[in-house]
Amino acid sequence: MAVAPGAPTHCHLLREDPELADAIPVPRRREAIEECLAREVRIPTGGWPPDIFAGGIGLLVLGGLIVRRVGVHGRYGAELIGQGDVLRPWQAMPETATPLDVTTSWSIVDPVRIAVLGDEFMPYVVRYPELATCLISRAIQRSRNLVVNIAIIHQARVDVRLHMLLWHLAARWGRVRSDGTVLPLRLTHNVLADLVAARRPTVTSALSELSRRGLVRFADDVWLLTGGPPGVVSDKPD
Repeated sequence: MAVAPGAPTHCHLLREDPELADAIPVPRRREAIEECLAREVRIPTGGWPPDIFAGGIGLLVLGGLIVRRVGVHGRYGAELIGQGDVLRPWQAMPETATPLDVTTSWSIVDPVRIAVLGDEFMPYVVRYPELATCLISRAIQRSRNLVVNIAIIHQARVDVRLHMLLWHLAARWGRVRSDGTVLPLRLTHNVLADLVAARRPTVTSALSELSRRGLVRFADDVWLLTGGPPGVVSDKPD
């Protein structure tokens, strides 16, 4: 099993995720912060551990990065999942959902910490129903982010796709500093190629072009985005 050895640990979920705490009315918030515990699991880079989590609401990502790849007849789409996302990797697609031959895989690209919102967590949801509203909102937002990704990969130029994608991710996980917007995600060229539906050598060339233009730079394990997000772009492909 790919999970770190030893007895399971628990975390104060609302301390780990302050947005969840903000969903609780102020008179009950302090009590909720102290009371709501969830099992915490750490998973190293590599494949997703099979069949070790199931049931309950799902899993809440506390940190790290996961890539979910979905393939149809040799063509793949990819989704980046990170801090704040809710997922249920064990939930299979119903056989009646599509007649296509669909494959799905999960990869840990940066070691993750996950809160297991299983059966033992359910009494907290009953006590604090605002948590359910917030977690459902997270699931819906994840689907909306995925649709934005789909729109991005329909841009003709790969450099534009990459520039848009990095700014889209920065809106979730970036921070502003004096020299630009920092995106502290370890995204290899292979991962970026999956996310923008391009070949890795093309992504490498496109990133070099963005760097030459002073728009994107990778250093010290972070992406630095300068200027502003891309505006109106040409439809002419490279």
